[in-house]
Amino acid sequence: MKKHLWIYKGACLRSSLRILSLCRLGLLPELGISFDHIWQKTLTVLNPLKPADGRIMNETDLTGPMIFCLALGATLLLAGKVHFGYLYGMSTFGCLGIHALLNLMSITHISYGCVASVLGYCLLPMVILSSCAVFFSLDGLLGALLVVIVIGWCSLSASKIFISTLAMDGQQLLIAYPCVLLYGLFALLTVF
Repeated sequence: MKKHLWIYKGACLRSSLRILSLCRLGLLPELGISFDHIWQKTLTVLNPLKPADGRIMNETDLTGPMIFCLALGATLLLAGKVHFGYLYGMSTFGCLGIHALLNLMSITHISYGCVASVLGYCLLPMVILSSCAVFFSLDGLLGALLVVIVIGWCSLSASKIFISTLAMDGQQLLIAYPCVLLYGLFALLTVF
């Protein structure tokens, strides 16, 4: 009797693992979630001097941006600031504004999802700044310097990605300026 029970449990376990692996492998690509692309986009943002791959950045992957936006809200919450509504409101209107601006400036059309994806991935340095705000105050000279560096990092990364995606050579400063304004708003939430 025990032998038959172990065979039955083994067969159930093998079939369950097979179904789980099929669901795991089949569901994520169907939803458009690729951890390899998320990692490549994150590395592109973390190294703003590295050229961006326009093929990967032209995808409308919103998994990474949602993770980074939630991480920013969580680190702000750890610092004692409840700003989830401001985060989502500024993200929505900032993406709409930069989407309209990019479609006016470029010859090729860019989707709203692509703009939201790029701006969301470029929130990662702001998450790092918000994590620093949990441990020490950003009110002094060192905090102001750190804020300026992070705003520049975010906007340089975003404008570099937009330039490579839309093939807008020589217009990086024109794209970086509205990005500086948008990420400056996020920095204001982080500091105050």
